[in-house]
Amino acid sequence: QVQLVESGGGLVQPGGSLRLSCVVSGSIFSRNIMGWYRQIPGKQRELVALITSSGGITDGGSGEGRFTVSRDNAKNTVFLQIDSLKPEDTADYYCYTNINGLGYWGQGTQVTVSS
Repeated sequence: QVQLVESGGGLVQPGGSLRLSCVVSGSIFSRNIMGWYRQIPGKQRELVALITSSGGITDGGSGEGRFTVSRDNAKNTVFLQIDSLKPEDTADYYCYTNINGLGYWGQGTQVTVSS
């Protein structure tokens, strides 16, 4: 059984930074994909970035170069560094992993960017 637990969200002023973390536990195989999606209020969920176990990255383009995804394989953790936050980044950010073709989602962590 796989579980994803996100942390690091919160209220941040424009121009600030956040580092989101997601710890994946359970039946995890060495080959997997982890990453982040987000859902802006009133819009469809969209890809932020994915990263493979070997470090390959798929960038959804939403962050305009301000988002950096990384992972710590030893700790089964994926990170999302968000810099120069804008009000438009306000959303629920969801951790995602795909293990042997089966996808799993976290509960989401809210990021609110406001002055």
